[in-house]
Amino acid sequence: MTDGTISPSRQPEARRLPFARRFGKQLYFQAFVLLGLAFLLVFSYVPMFGIIIAFKDYSITDGIAGMFTSGWVGLANFSEFIHSYNFGLLIRNTLAISLLKLVFSFPIPILFAVMLNETRHMMFKKFVQTVSYFPHFISWVVISGMAYAFFSTNTGMINHLLMSMHIIDKPWEVLTDPDAFWGLAVVSAIWKESGWWTIIFLAAIAGIDPSLYEAAEMDGASRLQRIAHVTLPGIKGAVIVVLILSLGNILGGGLVGSNFEQAFLLGNPLNSDKSQIIQTYSFTVGLAQGRFAFATAIDLMQSIISLTLILTSNAIAKRTSGSSLF
Repeated sequence: MTDGTISPSRQPEARRLPFARRFGKQLYFQAFVLLGLAFLLVFSYVPMFGIIIAFKDYSITDGIAGMFTSGWVGLANFSEFIHSYNFGLLIRNTLAISLLKLVFSFPIPILFAVMLNETRHMMFKKFVQTVSYFPHFISWVVISGMAYAFFSTNTGMINHLLMSMHIIDKPWEVLTDPDAFWGLAVVSAIWKESGWWTIIFLAAIAGIDPSLYEAAEMDGASRLQRIAHVTLPGIKGAVIVVLILSLGNILGGGLVGSNFEQAFLLGNPLNSDKSQIIQTYSFTVGLAQGRFAFATAIDLMQSIISLTLILTSNAIAKRTSGSSLF
């Protein structure tokens, strides 16, 4: 073949070639795979050796060798975290923010993808799609700065506008009010990530056989009926996979972004009752206090819970719908 691919009729013959020759023929393709594997090895698997310090009395002054020479403390670090005075507060805030994000943000990309799919004006469709996923490329640092610019009690544009229109009598303290933090986190995360996740569902819709729409239209189905009986069932697999991934990352923020970055950048002593979460506590204890073993234990606990959630949700999805990750 002139394009370097192997036709189906020649695949058995190609499999009989020595490994080195097959690897050489696929060198350019294998290079991308090797780069990905190298990335996972260096940044995901090698650091896992550091998990051992969660069970040890480790000090940063001991260096890397201290991971193996420091004394064992067993589950003492885990027990200390569970029995800490703010354990309940951290769990409540982490789960509340993530669950609110899941409930309010999960349907939005699906509905938005269906709406874009039903749009017949292609230029308008491309414009809306581009505008919607552009915020994904804006860092949370910039978004936090935008939040301060909009909602600051002294110079915030929103407060000045609402007060000039006599809608409010005093500035709206969104950034310092504990009761407003969860709403601010959810709304900002939806604005930032919903358009990006819409791409996944648009791709799933594009894979639906057009003849199904034609058959439904010939049977007299309306547009809403075609959406209900063709589009939504056609993307069920993608919806389930995204839902499983969201549940697995429920402690980290779920579908639409990082709880840590929002809590760290938008949190402050005035709203800490609602903004302090497990990740910010681990970060503060690990770096500010130098308790790396204790912080590692907290992060390992989160990872175990997340893995359990992924396996459980995957098993439930596989049993109830037949769709799953593995």
